Amino acid sequence: MPHIDANGITLHYRIDGPEDGRPLLLSNSLASNLHMWDPQIADLTSAGFRVIRYDSRGHGGSGAPEGAYSIEMLAEDAVALLDGLGVDRADYCGLSKGGMVGQMLGVRHRDRVKTLILADTSAHMPTQEMWDGRVRTVEKGGMAAVVDATIERWFTPASQQRLKQDIDTVREMILGTPPQGFIGCCRAIQAMDQRETIGGIDIPTLVIVGADDPATTPEHAREIHGLIKGSRYAEIPEAAHFSNFEQPDAFTKAMLGFLNT
Repeated sequence: MPHIDANGITLHYRIDGPEDGRPLLLSNSLASNLHMWDPQIADLTSAGFRVIRYDSRGHGGSGAPEGAYSIEMLAEDAVALLDGLGVDRADYCGLSKGGMVGQMLGVRHRDRVKTLILADTSAHMPTQEMWDGRVRTVEKGGMAAVVDATIERWFTPASQQRLKQDIDTVREMILGTPPQGFIGCCRAIQAMDQRETIGGIDIPTLVIVGADDPATTPEHAREIHGLIKGSRYAEIPEAAHFSNFEQPDAFTKAMLGFLNT
């Protein structure tokens, strides 16, 4: 799959769907990669979307420099990718960290995003000590030290039994995340507080959350929904944090129902 130099880093990306299709940019969560969107691709391309997905800075096949990142930096990466691909404006969907980047794009680059889908995300992640703890854990033991706890947050207990093979795939995504990239993005999330700015977002926005998400909870999603005037809200039953992977049909239906209106 191709790479592109964007905002001082090399980003790994993939494009699926018709060349003249409506551009849709997908952004991954912390500790995953562009394959987290595999369950959505067939339906989105069949609906006529030109799906552009990429590995965020610090993840997958993209560059993973040392040091703290910021949500502003990650948003500039996304804009630089669009620039490099010659895409003036795209629909956008991001999950977790990707949704945090989406909020920043809606505030700082509203001319580049036609619509926003903010999935299983938050405008602010409190408890600084939690992020310090995750960083220390990965510094000491690598991604293997956090993979089990991550799976517990991302999938409900029932789905951990039902989707064992799929979860093995997700486990490999987590383990394949460069530790320095994970740490850099942890610092970006730790420093983020967008509650005072996202009220200025004035493009169509859908907020999606898994009903059982223990990480970025429905309360976090409803806060975003309340702050972004005119936004829509969708709650996915029997889904935790990785709702697009755990309940792909319901997630994709919500996406398309929003994008096609």
